[in-house]
Amino acid sequence: MTPLSSQVPHLDANLAIALDALLAEQSVTRAAARLRTSPAAMSRTLARLRRVLQDPLLVRAGQAMVPTPRAEALRDEAAAVVRRLEALLTPSGGIDPAALRRTFTVQTSDLVGVALAPGLLGLARREAPGVSLRMPPEEWEAGPALREGRVDLEIGAIDHVDPETRVEKLTTVRMAAGVRAGHPLAEGPLTPAGLAAAEHVVVSRRGRFTGPLDAALRERGLSRRVSVVLPGHLAAMALAAAGDVVCLVPAALPGEPPSPLGDAARALGLRLLEIPVPLPPVTIGMAWHPRHTADGAHRWLRDGVRRVLRPAREE
Repeated sequence: MTPLSSQVPHLDANLAIALDALLAEQSVTRAAARLRTSPAAMSRTLARLRRVLQDPLLVRAGQAMVPTPRAEALRDEAAAVVRRLEALLTPSGGIDPAALRRTFTVQTSDLVGVALAPGLLGLARREAPGVSLRMPPEEWEAGPALREGRVDLEIGAIDHVDPETRVEKLTTVRMAAGVRAGHPLAEGPLTPAGLAAAEHVVVSRRGRFTGPLDAALRERGLSRRVSVVLPGHLAAMALAAAGDVVCLVPAALPGEPPSPLGDAARALGLRLLEIPVPLPPVTIGMAWHPRHTADGAHRWLRDGVRRVLRPAREE
């Protein structure tokens, strides 16, 4: 079978643009000025067009040039081709969210999902009613899932992405100690020894019993008792709200507006106590594959996530 490339002559879109200018202006000089080139260069292009089309196209008639019958037949078609080329190669002017019909898959933790879903769904209802959201659990490895298109956006503590993945910071939170109202730790100033002596629930998808708090307590010669490890924050907070265990809950940094990540803890009636040992802050970000960066629909999604999860600073 003969390759397609050997069946079709070499195509140059610039020839179509030059042909449109020449047939519209019926003058080499005016066509050159229209395309911001020299009359000599336009004369060479006209000669090339004559060879390609095997027609003189424009011929002298006194001081003017007039089109041949073939040129007259090509005039409207050449103009239409140039308009289509301009439309094809012009950057998108954006999208109308109201016209979107799309399902976005956003992978995140249960706590971030609880903070994100109501606000993002509300935005979709107001601006993009044809948008649906799918929020699977954090089961997929983020890099391959983003690369393969199984996930449109990952939100959380982004620390395991491929080099090409785009990452944007949304907010920074610290961890507070969440306890039920009436818990003994809430009755007075929280000390490292008191925190270590309490019963703890740890959140870990990998089933780990230790984390940064254990390292901070160890520096003071202390250790805590972890009675249970759960895979999600919501289950841990529900357990803390119902008993005398302590769970770690994301909260806004000092001087920051309240973080929507703490809304679930407040809804459960948890008291959030300042942890009396230094812990590193947690950065919450969103990650996506670069093929989505210029996509208008994906830009709407990213902007919606920013509006929901990025705290608005007071003016």
